[in-house]
Amino acid sequence: MEKQRVDWVDIAKGMCIIFVVMMHSTLGVEKAAGAEGWMHYVVSFAKPFRMPDFFLISGLFLGLVIDRPWRRYIDRKVVHFLYFYILWLTIQFVFKAPGIAAEEGARGVVSAYLMSFVEPFGTLWFIYILPVFFLVTRLVKRVPAWLVFSALALLETLPIHTGWVMIDEFCGRFVYFFAGYAFAPAIFRAADWLRQRPLVGLAGLALWALVEYVLVFTPAPPSLASLLTPEAFMSGGRGGWSELPLISLFLGLAGAFAIVATSALLSRLAGANPLHRGLSWLGSHSIVVYLAFFLPMAVTRTVLLKSGVIADIGTISFLTTAAGVVGPVILYALVQWSGYGHFLFKRPAWAIIDRAPQKKTAAVAAE
Repeated sequence: MEKQRVDWVDIAKGMCIIFVVMMHSTLGVEKAAGAEGWMHYVVSFAKPFRMPDFFLISGLFLGLVIDRPWRRYIDRKVVHFLYFYILWLTIQFVFKAPGIAAEEGARGVVSAYLMSFVEPFGTLWFIYILPVFFLVTRLVKRVPAWLVFSALALLETLPIHTGWVMIDEFCGRFVYFFAGYAFAPAIFRAADWLRQRPLVGLAGLALWALVEYVLVFTPAPPSLASLLTPEAFMSGGRGGWSELPLISLFLGLAGAFAIVATSALLSRLAGANPLHRGLSWLGSHSIVVYLAFFLPMAVTRTVLLKSGVIADIGTISFLTTAAGVVGPVILYALVQWSGYGHFLFKRPAWAIIDRAPQKKTAAVAAE
């Protein structure tokens, strides 16, 4: 049973990372081209659940390791992500620095780099905020789960938009991470139940997709427009009902569970099935894709837009997304084949503060 659970969790993480790359790729292409393509509709549809599902999945296995000794917990849940954040922040700055220097000079580059330790840089904000979620969850683990969840649900609902990524994302996303941690047993039971009842699962997913579509693409009425924030029209948002308070929370939780249900159903496929194997591999190596997709994405976008070989913006967005997913996989394969560059995706010994052996269990998926 544990193997099945890990299978569907990896599949879910694989789907999540594809949606994240798709959003950055599509919006980047459209911004550069000054026009929208058909992929924008896919990004808009996924917006209510794109990050909630990623955070919910990230919290699923925390219950297995939350009582570790503090030193080991800090090593696995803080230092682990801090290492990759600093490394890939520096790598990204190698490519970003010339543009920043052209606009703000050398001092602007230094200032932007240092500021990135306060305000997470670009696409790396996810691994910047995860250690905060791990630490806060550990600190409140003795507080009744229903009370913490209720407080976090209230934070998600309140119009908190300070302009600071850490504050805004903490208030808007922590509820999903905590839900993954607090309700993991129920989520696993539900996934196993659906896995054995595919027709029920498919019917439920069809109903969810219909509701999601209507709420995303139906504009909020003028009488409620004051409840919409500028963020309601960013990252693929269309200012629909889905952006309104409470509805956004409902869709975030429902969409996250829809990914769980979809993954549980896909895990029924034989392990040799290409879709099963591909999503499982991407899920188990999601940090590889998340860290390294920015460069192949940017290169592909620039080449396709400047070459003019393909005119359709949606197709360019799709190909850019594919490059953003496949590029890191190729880089990872080259690292494994050559034996050089392991530090890009695996912490070296000097960056580990707890030497206790790490068991190869489902808990590794949370790290």
